[in-house]
Amino acid sequence: MTAAAPTAPAVTAAAAPDLAPHELRILVAVDRERGFSAAARVLGLTQSAVSHSIRGTERKIGAVLFERGRKGATPTAAGAAAAARARRVLRLLDTLAAEARGAERDTIAGPLRIAAFRSAALHLLPPVLERLTARHPGIEPEVRVVRELGAGTAGEVAEGRADLGIATMGAASPVPAGLIGGVLVEEPYSLVHPVGHPAPRSLPLVDWHENCGSYTRQWWAGQDWIPKATVLTEDDGAVLSLVSRGLGMAIMPALSLNEAPDTVEITDLGPERPTRSVGYVTTPELASSVSVRALIRELRAARQ
Repeated sequence: MTAAAPTAPAVTAAAAPDLAPHELRILVAVDRERGFSAAARVLGLTQSAVSHSIRGTERKIGAVLFERGRKGATPTAAGAAAAARARRVLRLLDTLAAEARGAERDTIAGPLRIAAFRSAALHLLPPVLERLTARHPGIEPEVRVVRELGAGTAGEVAEGRADLGIATMGAASPVPAGLIGGVLVEEPYSLVHPVGHPAPRSLPLVDWHENCGSYTRQWWAGQDWIPKATVLTEDDGAVLSLVSRGLGMAIMPALSLNEAPDTVEITDLGPERPTRSVGYVTTPELASSVSVRALIRELRAARQ
């Protein structure tokens, strides 16, 4: 039998007491670990201390944050929203301390969390981070490769898990709501096929889930020569490997074709070829931080 979640009393915004940083850390830990006991172990606290803190946080917020049951603690809609905001607040507190120390020493230091999809992490970021850390040796980049599906890299930023995301952007809404950023490059798609094949468009299609977003779907649907994918892989690297072995053709964006093997040929799709926008996103509160500003400068310089 599942235990009933407590009912949190209504609290008006004007009367709501402040949450302390340790309460935010406990909230984030319970959300991440999906349980009070697991969060307690990670934090070095007792389960009762974690449970007491969450009840206090729920009273202060005026909403139930977790559904308690045998399988642990599942965040409610309010809990998921609160945890995302808590991660962002805690990151801002860390940034405040790091930048205060940096101002005293005239340096930029500390971790810089970056979320990027695979081809950006492989080909766009390395030279950028090389220049960034050469200019600011105290910056410690932490790169997480995130599949650009669903919320993707922008979702990592919105949820407070990354300071900046390298994201693919649609033409209608280049920056997701609630975030700020900009387009770095418009990259074209090309036909990729085995070298010397006499009729590459007759080959079966090799594709991957991240390849075709809303920015290319209309063009894709209008091409009667493109068949349904015979092979659907996990990433663009696997696509290139299969095409290089003569097992099919693919339609791929430029960033995925950096360092393509000599066994594949890249053919321009003409003036009506599709493109995709690649840019950066960050939160309004971190956009002015010195480390994020320094990274954005290097990203912009790299694509000029």
